[in-house]
Amino acid sequence: MDTNVYSKVGAQNNIAVHIILSFRQICLVTVCLPLGGLIVCFITAYIFQQNDIHETHCRVYNIIPSISAITGISPQRYLWRICVAFHIGPRLLIASVYYAYYTSLLGHTTSDEQMKNNRLIRICYWLNIVEIAALCGVTYISNRENYPVHEKIFIVFMLCSLTYMLLTLQVFKEVHRDMTVSQAKSYLVKKILFITSIISTIGLLVFFAKHRLFCHKMAFSWFALCEYIIAIANMAFHVTVILDFPKEQLMIANGIDVLKSNSKIWKLN
Repeated sequence: MDTNVYSKVGAQNNIAVHIILSFRQICLVTVCLPLGGLIVCFITAYIFQQNDIHETHCRVYNIIPSISAITGISPQRYLWRICVAFHIGPRLLIASVYYAYYTSLLGHTTSDEQMKNNRLIRICYWLNIVEIAALCGVTYISNRENYPVHEKIFIVFMLCSLTYMLLTLQVFKEVHRDMTVSQAKSYLVKKILFITSIISTIGLLVFFAKHRLFCHKMAFSWFALCEYIIAIANMAFHVTVILDFPKEQLMIANGIDVLKSNSKIWKLN
């Protein structure tokens, strides 16, 4: 919505706007936190703690440490946990925004399609929430502290992440029957990132089996490389929110109920 509209309506109806933030910038900061933290953890761990991060049960030669290895040692674990802590709040907000956005677009479909799509939207939302919760789990329960639990939570994270991506593509296509250029771009980027994640997940499973069962040299490094690709693809998938909401603003205001009652102003296009 144009800020001039807010000003005019606010002046007429005594609306006090306390703060307006760019939703795009919030989303960019949200994804930069774990990405930046991961880069710092990798560089510092690789330079100063090589023996700790390359330690595996097979004790074979490897050159790339896993994400769990570089974020599970001290002091990197504290930086990683701080980054994820600040990352989680906006992620929950973004999940709710997407839920409201997709739901608002169901009016363009038939009643039967609305029921099906509404169900898919709810599933997407809860998959996203579980994925966020699993991210918290793998962050605060490191593989060094409790490997069995860490491993199971990581599996939940992967399953929810990939399923969420797949259903998001379906929902996005259903609610945008006639896509604009920016929407088509967003859909294409999401699709490429999903395919990248699927291919990398297959590689991750193959190399994990080679490492765990046969202790092949460099197998764990290839596993770790796939893990990094998955992590980056996951972050990139979620940051496509800036393509879907390029100009939206997050507003904190008092007396905003008057906007809701004005259908000409309070409308999600």
